[in-house]
Amino acid sequence: MLKKSDSAIPSEGSTAQTAILALDGITKTFPGVKALSEVSLHLIPGKVTALIGENGAGKSTVVKILTGIYQPDGGAILVDGQPTTFPAPQAAADNGVTAIHQETVLFDELSVAENIFLGHAPRGAFGLIDRKTMNQKAGEILDGVGAKIEPDHKLKDLGIANKHLVAIARALSIDARVVIMDEPTAALSHKEIEELYELVESLKGQGKAILFISHKFDEIFRIADNYTVFRDGQLIGDGAIADVTEADLVKMMVGRDVSQIFPQRTPNPGNDILKVAGYSHPTEFEDIGFTLRTGEILGFYGLVGAGRSEFMQALFGMTRPSAGTVEIDGASVQIKSPADAVDHGIVYVPEDRGKQGAILDLPIFQNVTLPSLGRLSNNGFLKLAEEFKLAREYTERLDLRAASLDTHVGNLSGGNQQKVVIAKWLATQPKVIILDEPTKGVDIGSKAAVHEFMAELAAQGLAVIMVSSEIPEILGMSDRVIVMREGRMVAELSDKDLQPETLVRHAAGI
Repeated sequence: MLKKSDSAIPSEGSTAQTAILALDGITKTFPGVKALSEVSLHLIPGKVTALIGENGAGKSTVVKILTGIYQPDGGAILVDGQPTTFPAPQAAADNGVTAIHQETVLFDELSVAENIFLGHAPRGAFGLIDRKTMNQKAGEILDGVGAKIEPDHKLKDLGIANKHLVAIARALSIDARVVIMDEPTAALSHKEIEELYELVESLKGQGKAILFISHKFDEIFRIADNYTVFRDGQLIGDGAIADVTEADLVKMMVGRDVSQIFPQRTPNPGNDILKVAGYSHPTEFEDIGFTLRTGEILGFYGLVGAGRSEFMQALFGMTRPSAGTVEIDGASVQIKSPADAVDHGIVYVPEDRGKQGAILDLPIFQNVTLPSLGRLSNNGFLKLAEEFKLAREYTERLDLRAASLDTHVGNLSGGNQQKVVIAKWLATQPKVIILDEPTKGVDIGSKAAVHEFMAELAAQGLAVIMVSSEIPEILGMSDRVIVMREGRMVAELSDKDLQPETLVRHAAGI
């Protein structure tokens, strides 16, 4: 196992000399931040290498260098052992490097084949697109990934799972030798994840080198052959996955032992703060009712399509229910918009922080203060000093890591983006905070920080609703759990009933 302190010079027969693609001593600096410091990475044919690290460790920067989006400031990119450069994404593609991102942009109004070959469609006479050949090749690629999809169907007619397969087929359409998978299972069901594992095995059998980026250790130990760990832009260790344990990787990631991921809490619920009764929607959920108390963390669990997020969005005023009542502090309230919800002390941190939670092109301080502008202005003029003071207070409480509060949110890691969204709503001083998948796509260190802060909020008397698909998180953080299935509440569990098997049986209707 290579440690950062060991020699970086490859020996005869080392992985560096058998790698299809390698990085050697790569450095990348942005204003005020050294994103990568002399890191190395080796991608071997027929092997899966897991790239592991906390948010902000440098993983995304490495992916952008490998795909020609960023240019390194120092070090070398090696293809088949020969130094090369990727001055643009097309150069990386020409060298057989492709990436399957967590959120690949597809176009609903185009056909499946058009999406797959967008930008590099086969051409015939007079330079026109050869649709027959394009559909034929698209069909072959789709068959290769096990997708039973007609190439000429419109993308908008497909379900989410099939759209994901189209995204994978698009990445493979360049006849890749190196496949980068960046959090590929984040939006997939258990069945779809298993199918992705089968695809990975197929790609390995074809001799492709795979870089697999995931925060989920069960996935890493399931499919990875090798690992590389980054911390704060530096290579900490690499080697065979069979030679390490989960605890070893966690210690390398965070620089310390993480024996207890979830904080120790002594629940001390107070008075009823929120009461929901008979909440229904024509298509998404029906007859949801519960009571939430101050100082309590109430978990919502369910499988994909259970209606949990849809209910939370209605409770926050993003959609209109067809029936139901809401009481805050014993008084009936009408919530017709998010502004109404915030006025009554209910805030919502959405699962999709990029589209619903933050404005990525604005700096951190403006995102954090956006819902609080009324109390930060005087006669229509913003008090900039007060705005910075408020943003600094809540970002420091969440241990947000950024060069400055002027940094655009789009330039932050996923974990730090999540902290910005949480800080934004906490700055409104709410009574109830709804956290929808609060640690989705977040590394283990940032997860621990979010969990600690949730526990702190509950201890201060804030009422917390947490929607999560991760059973350990539900069990580790919740005082009570409501299980939903097909838009309905099917169980309310606490104490000794909070067991993994019980949750799954209720969620799956077993």
